[in-house]
Amino acid sequence: MPVPCAVAFDYLADPRNRAEWQSSLARVEDVDGEPRVGQTWVDVTKPGLRPAMETTELDRPHRWTEIGTWRGFSATLTLTFTETPTGCAVEPTMTVRGRGLRAPLGAVLDALAPYAVRSDLRHAASMLAP
Repeated sequence: MPVPCAVAFDYLADPRNRAEWQSSLARVEDVDGEPRVGQTWVDVTKPGLRPAMETTELDRPHRWTEIGTWRGFSATLTLTFTETPTGCAVEPTMTVRGRGLRAPLGAVLDALAPYAVRSDLRHAASMLAP
């Protein structure tokens, strides 16, 4: 990203900004205060799914993790920020799991999710470009 880690971190870790850069979201609702461990919100996806989200790790400006849960599925996203000569690198780690009969679909989503996350992060980088 063409900005320092702190700028990218603050933008990406604030759920109020999510619908601007995350392609699957229509909006975010019920944001519980400022970014912090334990902050909760609801992602409202374009298809109408409403996963409950929570920040589980926040080490500004180095690392941020969220978990989302919805009807037997859970998804964990960690973003790791590293300074570069031209701004920062943001490395995503994403896992999607399904419980019970949802496990096979969870495995498929787990394989596809990194592509969507990287695309969304490229979009965020373009939004942060001076």
